[in-house]
Amino acid sequence: MRALSIAASGMQAQQLNVDVISHNIANMNTTGYKRQRAEFQDMLYQNMERPGSTSSASGAILPLGIQIGVGVQADAVGRITEQGGISATQNPYDLAINGRGFLQVALPSGQTAYTRAGNLAVNADGSIVTADGYLLEPSISVPAEAVGMQITRDGIVEVTLQGQTEPQQIGQIEIATFINPAGLEGIGDNLFLETPASGAPNTSTPGSPGFGTIMQGFLELSNVNAVEEISSLIVAQRAYEMNARVITAADEMLQATTQLR
Repeated sequence: MRALSIAASGMQAQQLNVDVISHNIANMNTTGYKRQRAEFQDMLYQNMERPGSTSSASGAILPLGIQIGVGVQADAVGRITEQGGISATQNPYDLAINGRGFLQVALPSGQTAYTRAGNLAVNADGSIVTADGYLLEPSISVPAEAVGMQITRDGIVEVTLQGQTEPQQIGQIEIATFINPAGLEGIGDNLFLETPASGAPNTSTPGSPGFGTIMQGFLELSNVNAVEEISSLIVAQRAYEMNARVITAADEMLQATTQLR
């Protein structure tokens, strides 16, 4: 009775689907979060009569054949990298990237991580850091005597010093793009790492051809759509129930077989 294992694979697939959907819903308010989507593919077929084989009786070519599928399996959990909404915060250290690109973050391990979450701050040394204290890369230090900071759409960081009217440039923000951003490895804390699937980063200043621009005092919201996720959750739940019903039906058929006399 193949239906038992086939339906079981369907239940496992929908369980993974619900796991992905629940993770999206849990991160509806996570800054810069990119929703994920579970993708599936059918499994290997059992050929009882291969299509195009020759009939032993007449020598004719069989137009169809008999192929029995053995279920479904997870193919990938892809990340949808479309931009989320932009929300104004009026915090001068909040940055949103309008368009393509990631902020670069220096990890304690020496690796460079990438993020779309621009909720930045200044540490005790005056360096601009992420919410977890990781330095922005290239490093930018704000003088203690600064009374104001401006960041242009091109990523130029300027400060106004006490007693001066003309702003002074103290750094330049650079952002990175990838040919396949969906191939980045998520490591939590809104951070991603480069992988062979993502390709090597291409870094430049904001506003360059193919790169987004910086919006100071704004944050990028999660791109999760609550209505779509709830609809997907209902579909996954119904699919899970239908596969469970197939197992029940197969079990009843086996019981009828054992009761034959």
